[in-house]
Amino acid sequence: MNTPALVARPASRPQPPVHPAPVWTVDAVLALFELPLPDLLFQAQASLRAHFDPNAVQRSTLLSIKTGNCSEDCGYCSQSKRHQTGLESQRLLSTEEVLAAAKAAKEQGAGRFCMGAAWRGPKEKDMAAVNEMVRAVKALGLETCVTLGILKDGQAEQLKEAGLDYYNHNLDTAPEYYGDVVTTHTYQDRLDTLHGVREAGLKVCSGGIVGMGETRQHRAGLIAKLASLDPPPESVPINNLVPIPGTPLAGSNPVDIFEFVRTIAAARITMPHSYVRLSAGREQMSEAEQALCFLAGANSMFYGDQLLTTSNPGVERDNALFEKLGLHGV
Repeated sequence: MNTPALVARPASRPQPPVHPAPVWTVDAVLALFELPLPDLLFQAQASLRAHFDPNAVQRSTLLSIKTGNCSEDCGYCSQSKRHQTGLESQRLLSTEEVLAAAKAAKEQGAGRFCMGAAWRGPKEKDMAAVNEMVRAVKALGLETCVTLGILKDGQAEQLKEAGLDYYNHNLDTAPEYYGDVVTTHTYQDRLDTLHGVREAGLKVCSGGIVGMGETRQHRAGLIAKLASLDPPPESVPINNLVPIPGTPLAGSNPVDIFEFVRTIAAARITMPHSYVRLSAGREQMSEAEQALCFLAGANSMFYGDQLLTTSNPGVERDNALFEKLGLHGV
């Protein structure tokens, strides 16, 4: 009787050790801020290059689909009805108006179209119109994002069903400083909305604003809070405050450009898989200052002449800057 030959089994390969994601405490992020700037930029560039094309910049265009007369008291915002800014309120745009703006944005090279409405949160009667806008913009082949404020139960699911890709809801600043900026809703309200967005299967866009009178520790606290979200936001807008006459923060002193760059770099290092967006305040920056932000790991930007209510560098100006820096849009 022939005995079957034994078949040698391949030796099991040792599995690489699993390294948990670092826990970014405020102190750990603060230590990044305090590095010599060349060391910080080196770390930020290494993080960018490990996960992205370092010369590609994601371009988003932002449109206000409903402007002004907001019930909230956000100290930086021109759209609050509590602030005397002279802003003219505007009804909710029609889908046709939004679609025309989205088509123009795509023709100019934007890859994502973001729609913002000045509400505490959308009423249920407004959701059908917003969902129709999302479907129409998505049909153009653009990524879609909306920022509508605090969502009620079921609204994130409606947006997901309409084809929405990203929901934006910024944390603005560190938890302990938030009450100095906003009093009509809480930090937890914002976190609850982000949790609902995640539960609905949407991608998260969440960042903050620099230059509202906060300290470096507050800036580190904002980055630590964003990085500790599970998972961190896929898109992280870092805004440099544009002080608007009539708002409580109109007299805020601007943050030094190197401190702003440190904030960008800290976001890049702590959230290596996220797009870090150079957002509001870019028009006030020189080309060299913007280049430093890209060097610090920013790989996304708002693209187009207008943000919600403030101006932005024109498309031709941005295209010229990209050519000088050897960058390309995606």
